[in-house]
Amino acid sequence: MSVVGPRLEYGAPKLKLGKFFDEIYEVGPDGIPVFKMFLDGKWVNASTNETFDIDTPIDDSVIARAQKAGEKDMELAIDIAKENQRKIRDIAAISRIEIFHLAVELMKERVQDFVETLVLEAGKPRRDALGEVKATIDRMRLTMEEARKIFGEYIPGDWSEDTVGKIALVIHEPVGVVGAIGPFNYPLYIPAAKIIPALLSGNSVVVKPASDDPLSQLLFARILEEAGLPRGCLNVVTGPGKIASLLASSEKVRLVSFTGSTSTGKELYKASTIKPMHLELGGKALAIVLDDADLDLAAKKCVEGSLRNAGQRCDAISVVLVQKSVADVFVEKVLKEVDSWKFGDPRDPDVMMGPMINRRAVEYVYDLVKDALDKGAKLLRGGRYWGCYFEPTVLDHVPLDAKIVWEETFGPVIPIVRIDSEDDAVEISHKSRYGLDSCVFTNNFYRMWKVAKRLQVGEVTINDMPRHGVGFFPFGGVKDSGIGREGIGYSIDEMTVLKTIVFNLEPAGLGKVKKAL
Repeated sequence: MSVVGPRLEYGAPKLKLGKFFDEIYEVGPDGIPVFKMFLDGKWVNASTNETFDIDTPIDDSVIARAQKAGEKDMELAIDIAKENQRKIRDIAAISRIEIFHLAVELMKERVQDFVETLVLEAGKPRRDALGEVKATIDRMRLTMEEARKIFGEYIPGDWSEDTVGKIALVIHEPVGVVGAIGPFNYPLYIPAAKIIPALLSGNSVVVKPASDDPLSQLLFARILEEAGLPRGCLNVVTGPGKIASLLASSEKVRLVSFTGSTSTGKELYKASTIKPMHLELGGKALAIVLDDADLDLAAKKCVEGSLRNAGQRCDAISVVLVQKSVADVFVEKVLKEVDSWKFGDPRDPDVMMGPMINRRAVEYVYDLVKDALDKGAKLLRGGRYWGCYFEPTVLDHVPLDAKIVWEETFGPVIPIVRIDSEDDAVEISHKSRYGLDSCVFTNNFYRMWKVAKRLQVGEVTINDMPRHGVGFFPFGGVKDSGIGREGIGYSIDEMTVLKTIVFNLEPAGLGKVKKAL
């Protein structure tokens, strides 16, 4: 493996935003924008008087700085959210929906600001950045519709001797303060997918975005501010990852929704007080290609599922298990697909895969690839790197003792393992500590059903790559991939609690008698 660099033909990256966002940053003496935090409806500096650099993966240059909050800032944000939660709780649901209606329109008018920010801070290809912005807008629109379905339940008591003469109403109430901790791979959409249902169901929110790329989340807060969100109901704190643990340990925070690594999720879980925890953690999605599959379809979807967002997705296909009888043909089709992917500067509108988030991520993937090669895997494509760029890489004949078979890859690598039967695939899945996604390629209904039922994962996709879109289907894992489920309606369920109100009707003579007259 050697070092190679893609051509950067668009000059030095520089972040430019419309006037709408002027109040959320100041330009420093070196011309670099310094972004503020959003606390209590105001754009403020951290109490530490410190900032940290936001480096673009495009060329490792500094494109912005953000506030380096300390524990004091996070504690203040939690207090503000606790104090102001009643504002969002007590306004009519239709008023909350109207806020998001306006937010949708405001965001539609500023799509390019969000796209440019995502391209620069996260290194996303332009088409992927646009897709993330549109998905965020769609999530707002669809969650508004789902919020209208926050109904209660009427339960008559006359089915039991103990409750004759009583009725109960079961209602949904907001949990209170929600702590939302986002990852770097979808820095706009994933935190927004936590914020939107939380606010629409009457909760206040404290957000800790990823330190690598927090800017798009600050832009989103500005949209909600302008849309009329009550002051103090949304607070965005930027800074080191360690301050996020206060969201778990604080008694004032009543639910934590975290998307990120399994190791960090476990630390938050240990630090947590008694409260609901939604943890969407690491994944190791297996693609199982059986001998009766449409190999053209399987190759296309396996490549896209592995390379989209440079493989930096919890649902990315990170191991392909293919039956030996069709493996040679399948591998040739995979190579043809990989060769069609344009790799390079994400500012190029034709680029399909850009850089990884930082050099540490590249080094981690390099070590996994090297380990596989040392143990006998064959390198068919890629393997070269430069800066934050790692070429689309294909490994064949990967042995089962290679780390890349078992550890979350989070990079643009397609490791191919040749198997004898579907039973081998199921056995490998059962041995994995992860259980987020898998996919199965076969044209036999009984085989797809049999394998899907046996896999220990949160979701099995048939004849396609795993993808979760805007959240119509519930999303979450088992084993070390997390607890809880997200989705348009499912997130609302997680962010509300049931309260039962029992009415004794007997004193008013309205209760049913115990025996027939």
